[in-house]
Amino acid sequence: MILYGLSTCSQCQKAQKALEAQGNKVEFRDVRANPLSEAELGELIVEFGDRLVDRSSNDYRALNDWLKNSEAEAQIAAKPKVMARPVIRDGADYYLGWDEAVQKALLKD
Repeated sequence: MILYGLSTCSQCQKAQKALEAQGNKVEFRDVRANPLSEAELGELIVEFGDRLVDRSSNDYRALNDWLKNSEAEAQIAAKPKVMARPVIRDGADYYLGWDEAVQKALLKD
């Protein structure tokens, strides 16, 4: 299982802690320290589309107009912090965020 996010993101930390508490081996990938490759980013865009960009974040609002009107790949490549997180890859399945639906899918009762 791979968790993509930021080491400073509280949702990423909560997700990692909960998943590991249930015995999952979680590989954490800080997308700021170790940016996604073009192929990895492409996979996530295919899976989530524009939902991969957190448009409510201060980092997104700080983007210039050109980047705001660019594709999600360009936005995330320029400023990895605008990526919605966490992104969790469990085998062939991908999950975005750490809401109740994602927790229900990944955590055992």
